[in-house]
Amino acid sequence: MQYWLMKSEPFVWSWDQQVAAKIAPWTDVRNYQARNNMKAMKKGDQAFFYHSSKGLEIVGIMEIVKEHYPDPQDPRFVLVDVKALKPFKTPVKLSDLKTHPALADMAMLRQSRLSVSPITAGEWKTICQIGEK
Repeated sequence: MQYWLMKSEPFVWSWDQQVAAKIAPWTDVRNYQARNNMKAMKKGDQAFFYHSSKGLEIVGIMEIVKEHYPDPQDPRFVLVDVKALKPFKTPVKLSDLKTHPALADMAMLRQSRLSVSPITAGEWKTICQIGEK
């Protein structure tokens, strides 16, 4: 299993909307590196849902339920279907990510504008521990 972080602006697509939809395509990714990360996703992988722009925090965990397929709006890009699994008891703020020593090399912190990025198993474990406090 691989782990990912997927960003969405909450006024475009929020955690609450994801929960209500149950399963929904992850749309509007228009960066080739993010697209390549989505192409690498496998069914059963898990991803953090990160509210960008407003909130700046990881709010929950999703599962990849359908692997990449062409985006009907632009076939150069892809979609994956995701399902909300559970919210964090305590959202993990960007400031927490930046100051935790175990997360210093996190891809999202090195490439902050990338909307879909990989998470290592160690980073996943650390973030889950913070979010469950």
